[in-house]
Amino acid sequence: MADQLDMENRDPNSINDHIKISFEDTIAEVPGAHAIDCVWRNSYRCFEGGKSCCYKFLTAICGICIALYWGCCFACLAFEHIWCVTPSLSAFRIECGAWRKYYSICMDCFCAPCCETMGLFFSNIKVQNK
Repeated sequence: MADQLDMENRDPNSINDHIKISFEDTIAEVPGAHAIDCVWRNSYRCFEGGKSCCYKFLTAICGICIALYWGCCFACLAFEHIWCVTPSLSAFRIECGAWRKYYSICMDCFCAPCCETMGLFFSNIKVQNK
């Protein structure tokens, strides 16, 4: 599985498009307020180099442990849903079906005669517009 990883496009589903960390998205000079060209070029190099070194350092120190942590979290979540949540929902659905039948029988026995009687009683009312 690791052999099939795309080492160039590491966000194929674009789940992190909201993260804008390029120099152009972070630092911009408006017309009329420009730094000296060598300062601008070196600022770009420092920004990109610092960002790259810091990110690589943090991923080297923490990346594997954090990936292991999230792998375990999602494994536990999958386990919980497969072995606990889905069977509980199935059992609840079965119980609700039985309770629906009980409720329907009670409504047919107690409410239906009253509703039929009231319907017959009010069906004889005639309204005339004058």
